[in-house]
Amino acid sequence: MTGCGPGQEADEVQLPPRHAGFDYQIGGAYPPPAGVRIVTRDRSDSPAPGHYNVCYVNAFQAQPDERADWPADLLLRDADGRTVIDEDWDEPLLDLRTPATRERVARRVNGWIDGCARKGFDAVEPDNYDSYTRSHRLLTAADAVAYMRLLTRHAHTLRLAVGQKNTAELTGRRKAAGLDFAVTEECGQYDECGVYAKAYDDRVLDVEYTDAGLRKALARWGGRLSIVRRDLEVSTPGEPGYVRRTR
Repeated sequence: MTGCGPGQEADEVQLPPRHAGFDYQIGGAYPPPAGVRIVTRDRSDSPAPGHYNVCYVNAFQAQPDERADWPADLLLRDADGRTVIDEDWDEPLLDLRTPATRERVARRVNGWIDGCARKGFDAVEPDNYDSYTRSHRLLTAADAVAYMRLLTRHAHTLRLAVGQKNTAELTGRRKAAGLDFAVTEECGQYDECGVYAKAYDDRVLDVEYTDAGLRKALARWGGRLSIVRRDLEVSTPGEPGYVRRTR
């Protein structure tokens, strides 16, 4: 076990190693390539034996195939009663506007986090922390931080570390949110790696989706952060679009 991280409670959790081989497998599990020490997988999959495992949870939006599983009043709606959708992924945003709705959403998501712990994951990656930026100003950064705090507090009781997913503008609130490390998409491409590296003492797992982004990330941060190039669909080996590179 390691000591407390940037947003850590007194209870110890195991933080991801710095500058370690990393694979992002949220599109489907497969045997980790040689040299990989850290693996992220969807909560529906099992951890990779002998590795540091991060459990992916879509915590701020509803998966399209799970939309009907959510109570209708927990989906964010605009003034006309229309559900607010993340158009890129066809995912309804969850309603985090009040303490009461945040508590109800968190109870459901914390149940998934319980499942991550039972399976033996070491950490959790709650995705779409930045969903408030797609909410047409119905949600605020403060809503996101307050809700994240409900998740991190629960995860820490299970000895799970929690990664901040993207949302560089909220790294300054990492302690309030209770976050321990970062999971970034294209921090090299968008020149944001330094923000996360400083906030989380180089405990940063970066996924790049272009060769140019990978080159930029490696040129500046290749000796400090955990960096991998994946295809946008995070395919599995054997699928037509599968890409995984580390150089």
